[in-house]
Amino acid sequence: MDTIWTGEAVVAALQAGGRAKYQGLAQFIRAAIGVHLAESDRLPAVRDLAYQIGVTPGTVARAYGLLIDEGLLQAGVGRGTFVARRQAAIAAPRRAPEQGPYPVADLGPEHDSSLDLLSPKLPERGQAELLRLSLAAAARGIADGDMLRYPSRETDLAARVTFTRMMEGAPVGDFTPEDVVVSHGGQAGILLILQTILRGDSPAVLVDELCYGGFRRAGDLLRARIIGVPWDDEGPDPVALERLARTHGAQVFLTSAEVSNPMGRGVSAARRVMVADIARRLGLHVVDDDCYRNGPYEGVSYRALLPDLGWYVTSPSKSLTAALRLGFVVPPRRLGADLARNAVSASFGVSRFLTDAYVHLVSHPDSAAVSVQIREGVNALVQVMRQHLGGFALTTRADLPFGWLDLPAGWRAGTFCDAARAAGILIRSSDDFTLRDGRSVPSVRIAVNGQVDPGRFGEGLGRLARILAKPPGDISV
Repeated sequence: MDTIWTGEAVVAALQAGGRAKYQGLAQFIRAAIGVHLAESDRLPAVRDLAYQIGVTPGTVARAYGLLIDEGLLQAGVGRGTFVARRQAAIAAPRRAPEQGPYPVADLGPEHDSSLDLLSPKLPERGQAELLRLSLAAAARGIADGDMLRYPSRETDLAARVTFTRMMEGAPVGDFTPEDVVVSHGGQAGILLILQTILRGDSPAVLVDELCYGGFRRAGDLLRARIIGVPWDDEGPDPVALERLARTHGAQVFLTSAEVSNPMGRGVSAARRVMVADIARRLGLHVVDDDCYRNGPYEGVSYRALLPDLGWYVTSPSKSLTAALRLGFVVPPRRLGADLARNAVSASFGVSRFLTDAYVHLVSHPDSAAVSVQIREGVNALVQVMRQHLGGFALTTRADLPFGWLDLPAGWRAGTFCDAARAAGILIRSSDDFTLRDGRSVPSVRIAVNGQVDPGRFGEGLGRLARILAKPPGDISV
C-alpha cells in the first residue's frame, strides 16, 4: 500500500489542490479507496505521510479530518487512521464543502482579503487532528447517564489532576487538584477571581499602564475603577504601585510576571519580590496572568511569593488551541472554596466534553512533539518579522507570537494602523491596550499569523516596513 504515496498521481493531486493542498490530498485518498485502499486498511501516520509526500503535518491532518467527517475514514486515539467500513461511511452525515483552508473573519467586504495580524494565530502542526481525536475519545468515554447531567467538580476532576501533574516543578507554589478551579478560558478565570475578591460599590483595580484589554473589560463588568501602574525597565514601578494602591484603596493588582501583553516583557526577580512585599503590607491581592508564556519560567510567580494573596491563571489557548475554551485558576488556598462556589454560580461548570478532551489532548503521546513544533513554527514566523522590521524599534522574544513596535517619529498609532489597513494589513494600535484616561503611546502590536502562507505573511510585513519608512502624506506601497 505504501507505494501509492510515492507515485506521480499524489503529486498531481496536491498540485491540483493549489494552495488548498489538503483538498487535493483528500481527493486522492477518496479515489484510492476501493482501488488501492480496502476497508479497515490503516493509513500512514500524519507526520510520516507529510514527510513522504513533502507537505506539512497540518495538510495531512486536515485531509484526514475532512474524510473522517465524510465518514470515509475512521480514527481512534493510539490506534491510527483507517478506511471506514462501507456501512459506517454510508451512515455518516456529510458536511458542507469548506470555503478554503484559511477563512478570514467577517470584517466587512473591504477586508475579505486582508492579512489579519490583530491576534496571534498558531501554525497548525497536527494539533487540530489531536483535538478531533480527543473530542471523539471524550465522547466515547462518557457514560450515557453522564451525557445528560450538569458538569460538576467531580466531572472536571480528571482535568484538574492532569493540570496539576503537568505543573509539577513550576514556580507557582504548592497546590493540589482540590485547589484548582476550571474556567471557560483564562479571561473567564480572571472574571471569577474579581467576583471572589472585590467588595464595595466602587472597588479599585490596579492594572499595568499598558495592559491586556481583558483586564479592563473584566473590571468594567463589575463596575470597578481601573487604575494604571507605570512600568520601568524591571517591571511595575514599586513607588507608584504603593502610592496608587493606598490612594485608591485598591483591592487587587492584575498583572503578568512572565510575559506582559502587549509589551512582551517580563518582570525581574528582584522586582517581583518588591511587588510582593508591597502587596503583603497593604493586603493587596495580585493576579498573575500566565496565558502567554510558552517556554521555561523566568522567575517565581506572585502566587508562590504571596501564599495568602497571590493568584495564578493560565490556559492552553496560546500553546495548543484557542478553540478549547479552558482556563485553570490556582487561588490562595484559603479562598479556593469561595472561588469554586463562584464558578458554579456563574455557569454551573465547564462541560465534561471539554475537560475530558483536554485530558486526552495533553496526555496523547504526540502532544509534546506537537507543542514543540508549534513553538518552532511561531519562532520561525517571529524571525520573518525580525527580518522585515528589525531595522525599526521592534521588541520580540522567543516563543512569543507577537511583536511590539515603537513607531518612528512622525507616526501616531492610529494613523499608522489606518495606513496599514489601507494596504490590506490589520494590526492593533497601542490605544487598544491603554486606559481611557491613560497616556497614548506611538506603538502597535503585530501578531503572527500561522494560518496563512508564510510567503504572504512575509510580504505583508514587507509592506509594513515600506509604510514605516514614509511619513504620513507620502505613503505609496
